Amino acid sequence: MTDHNATIADVLELIAFNQIALRAGIEELAKWVLERGSKDIHTNVLTALQILDTNAEGIANAIDLLRR
Repeated sequence: MTDHNATIADVLELIAFNQIALRAGIEELAKWVLERGSKDIHTNVLTALQILDTNAEGIANAIDLLRR
């Protein structure tokens, strides 16, 4: 692995960690909203979180590729 690829992989990993943290916080807020009766908003948030999950998988694959 080149230094360039290592740097890119490191940055992508930090972005992935941030994404995981944001997802956790947003999920907690979605639960709070659901407890207060806003089922539609909760559903919309969960749909958006699924996109984060899909993108997280792509980022993980790119990190793996760069680290080879």
